[in-house]
Amino acid sequence: MKIIIENKEITYIKEKSKFIGMVFRVETEDEINTILSNLKEKYYDATHICYAMILTNKIKYFDDGEPSGTAGLPILEVLEKNELNYCLGVVIRYFGGIKLGANGLVRAYTKAISNAISNNTKDIEHGFLIYIEEDYTKKRNLDYLLRDAKKVKEQYDDKIKMHVIVNKKTLDNLSSIHYQMIEEKIF
Repeated sequence: MKIIIENKEITYIKEKSKFIGMVFRVETEDEINTILSNLKEKYYDATHICYAMILTNKIKYFDDGEPSGTAGLPILEVLEKNELNYCLGVVIRYFGGIKLGANGLVRAYTKAISNAISNNTKDIEHGFLIYIEEDYTKKRNLDYLLRDAKKVKEQYDDKIKMHVIVNKKTLDNLSSIHYQMIEEKIF
């Protein structure tokens, strides 16, 4: 499985209709609902706001008034073809006055979302958010052990205190370090 590297927006014009393809990395349905609500507010004058989402085992798509199967489903198929998870794909359409027909709509929605995904994915890595509190005497060892970790927060006062995301291999190598598991993450 893969995830989106960064939220991205690409505009595609087909027969005077403007298609704005967007992808978002998401972790919850609440986050998806907030994004969709914000997009509906921002693009209130759009003809259609179509989307598809994949969030673990939950899959959903929406055509927003386009002929059934010509917008949301093609978006979903592109997400699935790219093996994406934790993803919301949205295409906003401004009708340009020329009807594209069912096949033309499928091609346009597919192209818009494909452009937003292009070169914007990476393999999912499962990791662990941990909290470390250690003496300065272990600083060199910490730097070595956490060389591949993503540091979320660091504080240096009487002790070294940090929140880091580590993969399973790094976690297994932390036997000499005092840490507290906070949660499993995807990064």
